[in-house]
Amino acid sequence: MKTIGPVDELPWPGTPRRAEHATAAERGPEPQDTPRGDAPPDAIDSRAAHAAALRALVEEATRAGSSELWMCDRDFADWPLGERGFVAALEAWVNSRRRLTLLAADFGALALRAPRWHAWRRTWSHAVQCLQVHEELAGRVPSLLFVPGLAALRLYDAERVRGRVHREPEELVACREACDALMQRAEESLPVTTLGL
Repeated sequence: MKTIGPVDELPWPGTPRRAEHATAAERGPEPQDTPRGDAPPDAIDSRAAHAAALRALVEEATRAGSSELWMCDRDFADWPLGERGFVAALEAWVNSRRRLTLLAADFGALALRAPRWHAWRRTWSHAVQCLQVHEELAGRVPSLLFVPGLAALRLYDAERVRGRVHREPEELVACREACDALMQRAEESLPVTTLGL
């Protein structure tokens, strides 16, 4: 893992930003609407499509035997982490040899918004790592589900829920580099249990 320099050097060629600021190169080729079998559709254009594509990609990772999942978002407020179907997909995927890493700018209310996911995480705490990126990187955290070697689901416009699923090797390399770079500037967060009076 290479050490990176200033924040501006994060290796993220298509860093999600508002759609009106993204270039055609950052958005990539026009999304296709036809899904590949049970794979998630390429185009994401609504909250429902985003939730369905996230679940479908976790299910695809299970079938493919993927050992690693990365979930990145500013705060996971719009992710279906509390939904029964999504937690069931994670349950089907996880085992003691697999690793789920969450990267966020703020985990503040995740346990309150997604108690079902939080209970699942307690069971699998040895396989789930939650990392909070340093404050100066808060605006650079992409909305991303990354399955190394398989696919990456990225939102380019989180407000309007616009994004796509990428399978291009160069895009998967960029996702790996971005996740590694953010991980270098992150600390453990969201403890499974809180000690106190």
